[in-house]
Amino acid sequence: MPAPIALVAGGGIGGLTTALCLAQAGFQVRVFEQSEGFQEIGAGIQLSPNGTRVLHRLGLAAGLREIAFLPESTEMRDWRDGSVIASNPLGDALLSQYGFPYYHVHRADLMQVLAAAAARVPAITLHANARVAAVRQTGDTVIVEAGGQKHSGALLVGADGIHSIVRAHLFGAQQPTFTGNIAWRALVPARELPEGLVRPVTTAWWGPGRHFVHYYVRGGELVNCVCVVEKTGWQHESWTERGDRAELERDFAGWHPAVRTLIEAMDPAQCFKWALFDRPPMPRWSEGCVTLLGDACHPTLPFMAQGAVMAIEDAAVLARCVAGGRAIAQGLATYESLRRPRTSRIQAGSRRNAWLFHLSGIPAWLRNRQVASARGTMLDWLYRYDAFEPLPGERP
Repeated sequence: MPAPIALVAGGGIGGLTTALCLAQAGFQVRVFEQSEGFQEIGAGIQLSPNGTRVLHRLGLAAGLREIAFLPESTEMRDWRDGSVIASNPLGDALLSQYGFPYYHVHRADLMQVLAAAAARVPAITLHANARVAAVRQTGDTVIVEAGGQKHSGALLVGADGIHSIVRAHLFGAQQPTFTGNIAWRALVPARELPEGLVRPVTTAWWGPGRHFVHYYVRGGELVNCVCVVEKTGWQHESWTERGDRAELERDFAGWHPAVRTLIEAMDPAQCFKWALFDRPPMPRWSEGCVTLLGDACHPTLPFMAQGAVMAIEDAAVLARCVAGGRAIAQGLATYESLRRPRTSRIQAGSRRNAWLFHLSGIPAWLRNRQVASARGTMLDWLYRYDAFEPLPGERP
């Protein structure tokens, strides 16, 4: 009997991880990416042990070590005086506790590792310039029109991001809500910064109405900066919209000198900003033999560093739920039941952090007294998750 065919819409981090997981599960996989190549926009990304567990299981450990930076800890600091509010160990301590590392990587570097791995797997076919234009189900078969051609399979996974075409086909257009936050991003070459300014840790500066995060990527060559500001009157949801660095400097005027030095070192032509929109958890992700994954079904605000990792977890669980000749529709129901509670909690936690990070006055003082123990509990819940634990009814 020939291997079943799985179709994957979207060739980003979630889509390629899904393709690799489904190929391991015995599927022939066809991936449709609307862009000219399999590449990623954006800058830095954090990969916690709950995600690296999946990537290592896919055989990507060596490739990740070549591109990653391994931070020693994560620190939350006061916006003005730089005092440490809370700190959590990463590095060897996290590796010892959970068995897998915590990486900082550039999104483009991660995409190269994933795309190269997918290209080496005979069961995976990558289609670039292949935007999904139509989806139709007939019985146990799904037919996709992409790149001017029709493809049929036993399963379609919509891993096509926050503006998912597959989601719109299943459930109609989704109207997001503006959060009142604008995010900036930029990469700064480490060689252009004073020695010792950026320590080998993830640093989050918390202040009234805004926060600033920075960490090394690309083995320490670059410093990734993400700056979030409460603001109205500008609502473009695009990672490629350039912003005025002078505006960013005004947003963080009076902040700690380390923050201002990083902003001054940013290339004015390479400062990008985008509006942050919130989308509530979806009541369901699947219909028949079509389902959604990652940002297509649970887009997450970037305040827990778990957006990409949730898509990676999704991919591993989904592949296991439909492996071994299981009925696709039944497998997708199991996938949803396992993933929706966790991803909904991540969405809610990220939404709460958007408020928590930006407190001022007495509420901020109370937050600082309580945050260390609360973060430790939440992080353990995040990092201990194993996407390969036995499925319901499956023997360990």
